[in-house]
Amino acid sequence: MQLEKPSPSRSKTGGFFLSLNPLLHELPSYQSLIRRTSAGKGSTKRRNTAPSYLFTSLTHRRTGSDELEQNIGPLREMPVSIEEKKRIRASPDYQTYMLTKYDQGRLFRKRARFIQTVKERLSSLYLWKTDIHDIEGKFGTGIRSYFSFLRFLVLLNFVIFLLMFTLVILPTIISTHQVVNTTHAEVPSSVVAQECTVYEQPKTKLVLFYSYVINLFSGTGFLEQTYLFYGFYKFDYLSSGNFHYNLSLAYFMATCFYILLSLFWVVKRAVEGFKQSFIRSEDRFQSFCNKIFAGWDFCITDQHAAKLKHSSLQYELKTDLNEERMKQKIADRTKKEKFRIYLLRVFLNLVVLMILFVCFYCIYETTVFSQKAHKRSADNVEGFTSDLIVEYLPSIVITAANFITPRLFERIIQFEDYSPAFEIKFILIRSVFVRLANIIVLLLSLWSQITTCDDDACKPCGYNNKLYPCWETRIGQEMYKLMIFDLIIISSVALFVEFPRKLIVTYCTWAPFKWWGQQQFSVPQNVLEIVYGQTICWIGTFYSPLLPGIATIKYFIIFYIKKISLMNNCRPSTRPFRASSSNFFFLAVLLIGLPLACVPIVFSVGVIKSSKSCGPFVKYNISWHVIPATIDRFPKGFNKLLYGLASEAFAVPFFLFVCLILFYLVALAGAHKRVIDQLREQLAMHGRDKQYLIKKLTRDSLILKKRSTMSSIQEN
Repeated sequence: MQLEKPSPSRSKTGGFFLSLNPLLHELPSYQSLIRRTSAGKGSTKRRNTAPSYLFTSLTHRRTGSDELEQNIGPLREMPVSIEEKKRIRASPDYQTYMLTKYDQGRLFRKRARFIQTVKERLSSLYLWKTDIHDIEGKFGTGIRSYFSFLRFLVLLNFVIFLLMFTLVILPTIISTHQVVNTTHAEVPSSVVAQECTVYEQPKTKLVLFYSYVINLFSGTGFLEQTYLFYGFYKFDYLSSGNFHYNLSLAYFMATCFYILLSLFWVVKRAVEGFKQSFIRSEDRFQSFCNKIFAGWDFCITDQHAAKLKHSSLQYELKTDLNEERMKQKIADRTKKEKFRIYLLRVFLNLVVLMILFVCFYCIYETTVFSQKAHKRSADNVEGFTSDLIVEYLPSIVITAANFITPRLFERIIQFEDYSPAFEIKFILIRSVFVRLANIIVLLLSLWSQITTCDDDACKPCGYNNKLYPCWETRIGQEMYKLMIFDLIIISSVALFVEFPRKLIVTYCTWAPFKWWGQQQFSVPQNVLEIVYGQTICWIGTFYSPLLPGIATIKYFIIFYIKKISLMNNCRPSTRPFRASSSNFFFLAVLLIGLPLACVPIVFSVGVIKSSKSCGPFVKYNISWHVIPATIDRFPKGFNKLLYGLASEAFAVPFFLFVCLILFYLVALAGAHKRVIDQLREQLAMHGRDKQYLIKKLTRDSLILKKRSTMSSIQEN
């Protein structure tokens, strides 16, 4: 067997890298690797092991010319001599490789250019693209994220409106014009009492002009028997030849579809925002460096906004220092101080619970009073102002609670001695809970009136038919009023509070007014407003199918109100809000509202008996029964399959299978996190190796310089 003689270039480069071994052993990354392996295995034999990134270029040299196509790389990165590089460049394999690489690169550039052109054309169609870029340029990415979130809600509600219009409203319009054969949803008199099937509009002795205004703002009167509310959809089947359309089933499935659509869409966007916030949260050890060297928002072009960004960065640094100071303070607390602060927090949380109890009690009492007054107003005509206040009394109390309680929470939390970052989160959690719980209390108050009667009057129908002949429409009217009143409040605050305050601060030279300053544009509080409105929309869509269309118009108007108010009346909040964390925060709050919106819908569909005088579910005891009734019409084999899928025998294994998948995903996420930690550690080692090599190079150059100086002196 004849051994191949190594070429001079190979022997030179091999000797060069062998001479590097002592240097590689001195690197901090190699020393850390040795310490880690020795600590893990007790005693290990030292090997010529160095960081992998130092030997990546060796793989190009160790491969022969016959493996050039698989292992070729840039010639300037190869650790070989100039003669060897010239030989490789002149080889046919390298020429073929370069031509193939050029063709692939040209094809890739064409494809990338085409994709970029398509993306630019599609992005030009985005709603409010220019307006949002203008806001981003003047006020940064934090406030821009609020308007992007508002645009997302406009698109979401518009898609929900199209869904409800296609499945429910359009078939009803077609049936109303007698284009197809229709069957009305009726319940036999032998099944239910005759009085339960009566649904008459309240008639007044004298119709005044202001009554139409009240009806427009409250959803009563001429609006009650329109496409706006649940009670108008009385058709059961639509048929034309062999085509049959079950409107009651379509109404139920449309409700399920818009809830699932909202869930998947919000979760998809939340996952994208979670990636960014997760990366931000993992960089806590570099927070000061990131804020000083990489914290500037280069989208800002306005001088005033640039000053605000300077103060924002300064505030962030102060906040981080306060966080560190607070951590040190918490660590140095004695047992007596801990007992005192915990006792104070328990007392203050009891105060918060008392405030919430007062809010809920006021909402309950005003709802009961408003419902009784609404029934009395059907026979008596009072003044315009008193009738409007009675109709909107629950909405007024809820809005007042939403406005007052966050201010009280801000005062209370100052005595609880939390860190600044936790204070913001805790105030927002309490504010979200208050806003969403107020809606639930309103619905519970209505349901208590719907399901309870005096002298067993609810037995014939299963609900209070005298006060609520169509209780679904009544709940839809309450959601409609909350939606309209929320828009009125937002518009009024911008017009009658923020604008006069701007005039007073600008043109009055009195010192208290200057100290008062302009209204701050608080991103979290504004987000809570639109999340509150979106929760109302999700709840009310079942009772008012046109409510998503109203919500779309409402958010469209709110966008321009907030934009004009921001540009002319407000200033950014002194508390910074990063776009990377805000996107996930907005959608996380929205995800809290969606399950809470599902609770009253599930309760209405599966627990309370459906109205027997209105709506598409009059034939069923509860709305949910439309699903079993539809399944019973299927063939027996398919029928048994569906019932088997809904049984416990399938549900339990399916639940266990889902748990296994979740366990696997959690384990996979943990493995990915460990890999990320290793890569970060390798990057840190890479930086330390560079620092070490620079120091050694500087020291060696100084030594060589001294030696050359000494030799020149000796020669002289």
